[in-house]
Formats: sequence, C-alpha cells, structure tokens
Amino acid sequence: MQAAIEARRWVWPLLFLCLSVSLSGTVFALRWDVAPATIQQLQMAGELGRLSESEIADKIQTASRKALVGGIAKGVFVMPLQVLMLAAALWFVAWLFGTPAAFGRVMAVAAIAMLPLALYHLIFSGCAAAQYTMTEARVSTLVPSSLAMLDGLTPKLKRVLGAVDFFNLWSVGLMGLGLSSATGMRRGRALLLAVVLYAMYVGVFMIGLPAMAGGPGGPGGPGMRGGR
Repeated sequence: MQAAIEARRWVWPLLFLCLSVSLSGTVFALRWDVAPATIQQLQMAGELGRLSESEIADKIQTASRKALVGGIAKGVFVMPLQVLMLAAALWFVAWLFGTPAAFGRVMAVAAIAMLPLALYHLIFSGCAAAQYTMTEARVSTLVPSSLAMLDGLTPKLKRVLGAVDFFNLWSVGLMGLGLSSATGMRRGRALLLAVVLYAMYVGVFMIGLPAMAGGPGGPGGPGMRGGR
C-alpha cells in the first residue's frame, strides 16, 4: 500500500471501483421486479386510475431502463466524483494538521480506501445474479454485513447500527493507514482522524439527512455504498 501511494497509483483502483459499481447496478436493474414499485408510485401520485394498461406497461419499461442507466452512471460518474471529494477532504485534513501531502498521494489513498466497497459490489453482483427476481427491500439484506441486520430494531437504531458495517469499517481502516503513509502522520493519529471523518459522514448522510427526509435511507445498503 505504501509503495502504491508513493507512486501515486490511483487509476487502477479507481477503474476497478467504477467497473464493480457499474456491474452491481446493471445486475440489480436486470433482476429488479420493477412493476410493484412503479404501480405503487403511480397509485400514490393518483395517476393509476387515469392510465390505460399499455401506458402503465410503458411506465414500467421506462422505470426499468432508468434503473439500468442509473446503475451504470453511478459507477462511471458518481464514484470518481466521490473518490475525488474524499481525496480533497483528506488533503485538507493533512494540511490542517500540519502534515501536507501531494494531492496525487491522497488521491491514491482515497482510491485504495474504496477497494473494500468495490469488493462489496462484486459480491452483491454475484448474489443478485443468482436471484430469480429482486425487490428494493431485498437489496439491503442480500449481503448482510452490518449490525442493521439484527432483528427488532427501530428505524432510528437501524440507521445508527448501519454504520457498523464490515466493508465500510475496512475502508476506514485503509484510509487511516494510507493517510499515515502519505503524510508521515503517526499511525494512531491518522486512524483516529479517519474514524472521526467517518463518524461525521455517518452523522450527516446516514442519520441526519434520512431523518429529515422521513425515510430509512436508500435501498443500496448502508453508508458509503449508497443507494441504487
């Protein structure tokens, strides 16, 4: 890892991440039973009674195509932007604590730290491909890697325990170790900073914003993995 960071090798980890996420989104879209979700949305909008059967079928087909395009677009566009934003945050933290590093190094740290999430999406792709059909409710439980899978949890507690996720915590550990290698910061301090950054991410994107929206969060799994 240290050699990759010193050589600023971020391209191949980023490509692997993009391909894994695009594959995951594609497999989900191909296995997703889109009809129930689309009909429910039309019913909630009050449009179901005004549409003919052919128009409803067109809506279902359009939703399926949007899911496929959106899944691919997440890997191609969203993940590189997320890695870039993470690298910018790490660069700022390193500068703030008096251990500045070249941006190419922290970019390599960000790309390598996301590899556990790429592995999650590969596992998800294999599990989803083995399903005959998929629902949005099934997505979050297909690869049970967080404490949110425990029974009897309230929605709020489920959001909190969703942060205790194997792949996300693995990614946080790599981020801390990579930050130490890139900046020369003490390993313990770098790991603590990585945990603090993740806690801030959890507080805003996994607890705060979903609570304001009145929902449990996206169906794509907890934390940095995002929705579909």
